[in-house]
Amino acid sequence: MTIVPANSAYVSAYPVDPMPAAIAALRHGKEPIWVFAYGSLMWNPEIDFAEARRGVLHGYHRSFCLYSRDYRGTPERPGLVLGLDRGGSCRGILYRLDPGAIGAALDCIWAREMTGEVYQMRRVVVRTDEGPVAAQACVVRRQSPDYAGRLAPAEAARLLASAVGGRGTGRDYLANTVGHLQALGIRDGVLHEIAARVARLDGDRGG
Repeated sequence: MTIVPANSAYVSAYPVDPMPAAIAALRHGKEPIWVFAYGSLMWNPEIDFAEARRGVLHGYHRSFCLYSRDYRGTPERPGLVLGLDRGGSCRGILYRLDPGAIGAALDCIWAREMTGEVYQMRRVVVRTDEGPVAAQACVVRRQSPDYAGRLAPAEAARLLASAVGGRGTGRDYLANTVGHLQALGIRDGVLHEIAARVARLDGDRGG
């Protein structure tokens, strides 16, 4: 599997959302801190972690439900990024943060994900082969003006195929996510259909 690296040096034009006191307090706790990854955090975590486990989160599903006008698109030509939306279930990766670098990891994730008030970090319980794990996950804010809802695969493919933002193209974001899911043996029917449609668009365009 080929991973196309994101431009991790890119800084969002949108202000970073204020970090709630409950999240900031995690760096001073004694319990292990787990983060559930379902999109780019799977293949480009950019944080130090002590352990990784596969897990299933019930009550939410992975969806291209957020317009991206910065990282993977522009205001004039928005792209899409993934969010955890209500309903269904989602297979992904749990990262246990390195105990010696929890503060740095939380700050990194917050600066990267929490801009423009499109996500909220919520405590969830993820099922693993070793038992249930309490974790933090970035859940979509449905009240955000960037919430796209449940787009048809054809529309999602059209947006992803042409969008380019500060951290790269929509097609690379999609390809890296689908490729990593395949490497993990995870089948996501909707994402695989979108990827197939993007490939057909490439064929129609002759490249």
